[in-house]
Formats: sequence, C-alpha cells, structure tokens
Amino acid sequence: MRYALGVEYDGTDFHGWQRLSPHGQPGEPTVQAALEEALSRVADAPVQVICAGRTDAGVHAQCQVVHFDSEVPRPPRSWVLGTTTFLPPAVCVRWCQAVPDDFNARFSARARRYRYRLLNRITRPALARQLLSWERAPLDADAMQRAAQLLVGEHDFNAFRTVHCQAAHANRHLHYLKVWREGEQVVVEVQANAFLHHMVRNIVGSLLLVGRGEKPEAWIAELLAGRDRTVAGPTAPSGGLVFLGPLYPQQWGLPAEVTLPGALD
Repeated sequence: MRYALGVEYDGTDFHGWQRLSPHGQPGEPTVQAALEEALSRVADAPVQVICAGRTDAGVHAQCQVVHFDSEVPRPPRSWVLGTTTFLPPAVCVRWCQAVPDDFNARFSARARRYRYRLLNRITRPALARQLLSWERAPLDADAMQRAAQLLVGEHDFNAFRTVHCQAAHANRHLHYLKVWREGEQVVVEVQANAFLHHMVRNIVGSLLLVGRGEKPEAWIAELLAGRDRTVAGPTAPSGGLVFLGPLYPQQWGLPAEVTLPGALD
C-alpha cells in the first residue's frame, strides 16, 4: 500500500533533505535519513521515501510531502504518532493517508511554495533566530515588490541557479512572487511549478540589492535576460527559508494546505 505523509522540520542541524549515505548506514544527519529510519522502526522493515522537493542544508519545511510503500498493516494514526516518536525533536509527521499506487509526491505536484523572512533592523535576532535571516541596512520592500514582478511568468532562470544545479534546463514558471513588510520583518513568498537549486535564495539575494538601493528595479529584468549567474546578487542565507509545501490536484484528496484551489486544478 502507498501512503502520503506531511512532514514538518527545522533544518538547522541537518545537512539538507537528501540522504547522503546508503540506506541503513550511518552518515551526516539528513531529514530523509531520520524519517526513513523512524518509518522503518514502525514498519519493522526497511522503508524508503520520495519527497516533493529536496531542501538544502539549514532550510526548513512547514509541510514537506513524501510517499512510501509498505505492506505492513498500520492505520494512518499509527504512522503519524509512531514515526514521530522515533524522530528527533526537529522533525514531526503532521498527517498520513493512504493514496493510490500511481500517486508520486514529486511528479504529481503541480506547484511548490517557499517563504523567506528577514529581520530588518540594526541588531540580529534572538527569538526565532533559526527561522529568520537578518539584514541591518534599511530595505525598501515596495521597491523589492515592484522588481519581483519582472520575474513572474515562464522564463529561463539561469541567472538564479547555482553552478552545481543538475536540472536539464532552467525554464521554470513562476506563478507569483510577493514581497511585503510586517513590522521589522520583510517577507518574500514565491510559488512556481518547480525550482532550480538555490533559485529562491539567489532571487532573494538579488532583490536585497534593490531593497538597499544599490541596484535599480529594472536591473532584475537585465539579470533575467542576461542569464549570467556571476553578475546576479549573492545567495541569501538558508536560515530564513521555509518550504511551505507542494500543491496537488484535488483528485488525490490530500489535505487542503497541499491541494490546489479548484480553479487552478
């Protein structure tokens, strides 16, 4: 039987999502390795998972979605509570449900969403510091928002991917990119059909130069057209980035937070 899980994690102490050593062998701590170990203990058999989107070291997730196959009869509640019992405190399973065998956490997703938060003041954060990036220079969030709109749509995002990116091509469809201020925080939220390696953090890094007044708003369009990563802004730190989760068509019957609205299905 195939199951889907919603997984929440604080990525601070993990070397990213992806398991770095063979299944069942010790290695650097990753979220995938911790989750597979916990699921395997509940199933009393090896379990491997497929995720909706891999996250980098230090990046968090509000609702990562994974699927796995198991012939062990366990109700969803047991998968949720039992697995969470065996997970480190920085990871928990939020929900579980049986899904059809043709559901795939990665390939069935139609969109993915991220949110980046910066504390914009002269002193670094103390509270919630693992969930915030920090920028001491005053930021013009309105200018960042206007510049961000130049990236919305389907484009070649070569200027915003790392040289280590293994994607076959850089074409992605950015559904929306929003920047706004909440008191001392500046928030960047983005949704696309898929993302390139470091794409969100590289976009944020370039928008920061606009927000600080070091680059004009139109510079973002120039970067996009030029497709040259070396002239774009630096990669923003990982700590402020949260993977909000993927979005799936309604046919899969998953929880509302990971399901596309009917008009977009």
